[in-house]
Amino acid sequence: MSTTLQIVAVSGSLRAPSTTNLLLEAVLDEIERAVPVERQVLELRTLAVDLARALTAGAVSAPVLAAQQAVAEADIVVVGTPIYRGAYTGLFKDFFDLLHHDALADTPVLLTAGGGNDQHSLAIDHELRPLFAFFRAHTLPIGVYARSADFAEGRIIGTALPAAVTRAVEAALPVLKARAAASPLSTI
Repeated sequence: MSTTLQIVAVSGSLRAPSTTNLLLEAVLDEIERAVPVERQVLELRTLAVDLARALTAGAVSAPVLAAQQAVAEADIVVVGTPIYRGAYTGLFKDFFDLLHHDALADTPVLLTAGGGNDQHSLAIDHELRPLFAFFRAHTLPIGVYARSADFAEGRIIGTALPAAVTRAVEAALPVLKARAAASPLSTI
C-alpha cells in the first residue's frame, strides 16, 4: 500500500508572478502524476518582513513558525530560487538560516533554480547542495535549472525545461515511491 505524501515547495523568489513559482508548479505537477501527494507552496516573499524581524530581533512570528513546521513535517521538499550573482536569494537564505538544523534530516529535497542564462546553472551543485548537506537532507540526484528563455507570457515554453523536469522526477521516483510505501498510515 502507499500513502499520500506531504510535499512542500519553498519559493525564494522576490516577485509575483514568478518564473520560480512556475518551475516549482511544473515539478509538483510531474511528481503528482507519479505518486499521490498533498501539496503546499510557501512563497517566502510573503514572509520577508517577518523573516527580517526574526533575524534582527529574535521574534519568530506565527506565519514563520507555520512555514518552518510545514517544511519540517514534509515527506518531500522541493526548493526553488532565482540565482542572483551566482547564489540563491537572501530571502531564501534567511528562511533556511532560521530553520532548525535537524528539520530536514533524511528528507528528500529536489533542487531547482533559475537564472538569466547558463552562467548560473552550477549554483544547484555549488550553492544549493552544500546548503542542504548541512541539514543532512537527502538531495535528489538531478536538479532542474531554468533559463529566462524557458518562459514567455507567464508560462513555460519549449520542450527543454519540461524534459528536464521529467528527467529529475524520474530519477527521484525510487526514493519517492519508497517513501510512500514506508508510511505507516495508508490513505489509498
